[in-house]
Amino acid sequence: MDFPSNLMRKLELRRENESLRSLPSQNTMIDFSSNDYLGFAQDQELFDKVHEELEIYAPRIGSTGSRLLSGNFELHEALEVQIANFFKAESALLFNSGYDANVGLLSSVPQRGDLIFYDETSHASIRDGIRLSNAKSLKFKHNDLDELRIKLENAGQAVQRYVVVESIYSMDGDVAPLEELASMATTYNFKLIIDEAHSTGVYGSKGDGMVNELNLTASVFARIYTFGKAAGCHGAAVVGSPLLKQYLVNFARSFIYTTAMPPHSVLAIKNSLLLLESTQNRTKLQENIELFKKTSDKLGLDAIFIKSDSAIQCAIISSNAKVKKISLQLNAHNFDVKPIISPTVPIGEERIRFCIHSYNTSADIKEILFLLSTFV
Repeated sequence: MDFPSNLMRKLELRRENESLRSLPSQNTMIDFSSNDYLGFAQDQELFDKVHEELEIYAPRIGSTGSRLLSGNFELHEALEVQIANFFKAESALLFNSGYDANVGLLSSVPQRGDLIFYDETSHASIRDGIRLSNAKSLKFKHNDLDELRIKLENAGQAVQRYVVVESIYSMDGDVAPLEELASMATTYNFKLIIDEAHSTGVYGSKGDGMVNELNLTASVFARIYTFGKAAGCHGAAVVGSPLLKQYLVNFARSFIYTTAMPPHSVLAIKNSLLLLESTQNRTKLQENIELFKKTSDKLGLDAIFIKSDSAIQCAIISSNAKVKKISLQLNAHNFDVKPIISPTVPIGEERIRFCIHSYNTSADIKEILFLLSTFV
């Protein structure tokens, strides 16, 4: 059967622009690419605990259906209570992924006549959720509160206003001005929604995120926590008021019309949260982040790195061809890094995204940065 010519042309354009994607093969290179910041995805004790509890509490593979039909178990409800307590929230609702959580929340909560203001570098899941809603949306420049204020003042009347940000931005690694946004929420009468995907497990006294670290829970309408990054497993949760949970159960299509999370994933999240409360890996991660930053400065690389204190450190190397070449050179030295190319990021802002982990060694951090300094 012939493939549609218009779709073929789109693939050809990607190839011409050096932006054609393909699935990478599994490798054994030194990891500076994954979101497994604390090493939980490869933690043997966590694996064994989940396997042990799976045999005791849930000797089944699948959940058999959606939560509203046959797939709602005591395990799901107990985990939602645990999540709410862990993140200091009134209630929590599980979703199968961070993408599903953002799409479900943002497509269902903002209504026609509402206004959504969002940071221009927001994750694709946020943008897709907004696009599926019936509300009007306005983006503002990255972390630019002056422009946000102007847009809030000039946007006109709305039934309800929402401002959506990420606590840590996935493609830059920098932090949103959460305290200022929380203060603005009252002045400008908007509901604040914060995606905590990349701060989950990394920030907060027990890995409960940046909102809790800054004591801002009372100022935030909804928070999204994902468990496929520092927590080392899969899935996500939206936390907020009991009424928000009830609303999402009734109107969030990515929750309603999908098979519920299987028991294995539920038990993985449960035990990962317990491990987060006691792990020392968070301290080691922060030490590695500091070493990475100090080493890059000593090598004169500070000019190409986006300022970031998080586990995400990005070196801007313009052009898809050049950033792909340098990442391949690092791969050849057994370092697993990935180029972030346009259109994922704007043309001219292509980058190598380094993800720092608690298990990266000092020697590896120094070597990969030395190699980078010789290639750029």
